[in-house]
Amino acid sequence: MKYKYMFVYIMTNEGNTVFYTGVTNDLVRRVYEHKNKTNEKSFTSKYNVTKLVYYEHFEDPIEAIKKEKTIKGGSRADKVRMVYKANPKFKDLYAEICG
Repeated sequence: MKYKYMFVYIMTNEGNTVFYTGVTNDLVRRVYEHKNKTNEKSFTSKYNVTKLVYYEHFEDPIEAIKKEKTIKGGSRADKVRMVYKANPKFKDLYAEICG
């Protein structure tokens, strides 16, 4: 059985003070929704979390969900280290995925 790609991602605000971790099968659409605040009552809308700073793709949805839970269970410092290792300048990666 072939799975679609799943993505685990981390987004932050402009000051890199708030982190949001999610999982999706359509990263471009999901980040677009965060950036455009399609759900005004959501955590990401409330804290202006609009910058994609980390993502990873998985072929197995179960592995993606495990990774999301691991990240969410970690400390803020763990998230900062993870992002910094892959994206030291915390630049917005949205243009990269829209390519």
